[in-house]
Amino acid sequence: MNEHSDEFDPRYTVPTRYWHKLEDGRVQCDLCPRLCKLHEGQRGLCFIRANQGGEIVLTSYGRSSGFCVDPIEKKPLNHFLPGTPVLSFGTAGCNLACKFCQNWDISKSREIDTLADHASPERIAKVAQELGCRSVAFTYNDPVIFHEYAIDIARACHERDIRTVAVTAGYIEPEPRKEFFAHMDAANVDLKAFTDRFYWKICGGHLQPVLDTLVYLKHETDVWFELTTLLIPGENDSDEELEEMTRWVVKELGPDVPMHFTAFHPDYKMMDYPLTPPGTLERARRIAMDSGVRYAYTGNVHDKAGGSTWCHKCGALLIERDWYVLGEWGLDENGCCKSCGEKLPGVIEARPGDWGAKRLPVRLAAYG
Repeated sequence: MNEHSDEFDPRYTVPTRYWHKLEDGRVQCDLCPRLCKLHEGQRGLCFIRANQGGEIVLTSYGRSSGFCVDPIEKKPLNHFLPGTPVLSFGTAGCNLACKFCQNWDISKSREIDTLADHASPERIAKVAQELGCRSVAFTYNDPVIFHEYAIDIARACHERDIRTVAVTAGYIEPEPRKEFFAHMDAANVDLKAFTDRFYWKICGGHLQPVLDTLVYLKHETDVWFELTTLLIPGENDSDEELEEMTRWVVKELGPDVPMHFTAFHPDYKMMDYPLTPPGTLERARRIAMDSGVRYAYTGNVHDKAGGSTWCHKCGALLIERDWYVLGEWGLDENGCCKSCGEKLPGVIEARPGDWGAKRLPVRLAAYG
């Protein structure tokens, strides 16, 4: 599954830390649980980490597949700076092989032309500030594979008081995980299913490393994180699996970690599967709440009730959402329910942002 390349553009190639040499002359990348073992000139499954000169290098530092200002709710994050704009971007490649990938043209790209926009960390932070973005999101493909680039961007953003968001599958080894999340303010972690069968058959990976990342985030960091599960009919949407997943979340992560259940649409290598019925999302949300999850959401469908935030204590409407547009705001200036005083977990400001559902594509070349 690995590919060879005799040429790596030196302008975008930087050394990395997480690797070691093997006795047979290959080099093992120790960034993620794939532990790719590479000959000289060979790329890992992620495509952007490779063996050059007997060490693992990142070949996409400073290059992006595109930028866009989105609502933070699109990540999705419902309890992190609600209503504010986030500058979103990614690179190319991915360290999983999900057959349903909805960004497959980016995450599975093997064309270097996909990386069209040159972007230094300082430039990204400066443009985010100029555009009024409260945060920068590493998304479209998984940021753990451009670990060094993402961390440098996070440092530049924090110097300008801009937060950082990782949209990730959480498929990363313990040592680089610790360094990576030390620079993140928030994350949405894709908990794709709750069986190893699904992870292996559909994604080419394993479940346990993802669970390990979630437990680490909860108990070893201050990162605000939420979970997303894309429900695929017949694959990961049974009552039994949803009950087991949501009970695990409450037991290991606590009842306040928000869960998003989103609708699948046929894409990439799963074009023969049906759309997720809205009733499946409503059922998943109900199962999660019955298991003790206090904040469960539906996504990729028009469902105001399922997309809004409700007080778990008194049932009052706290944040009304119609797609990505915020409506009624039932929180006081301290982020507490106006009806009963219960604190809403998350990073909540006194007043919500007003970015709404706008989507603004950005070319960095247009900014000084």
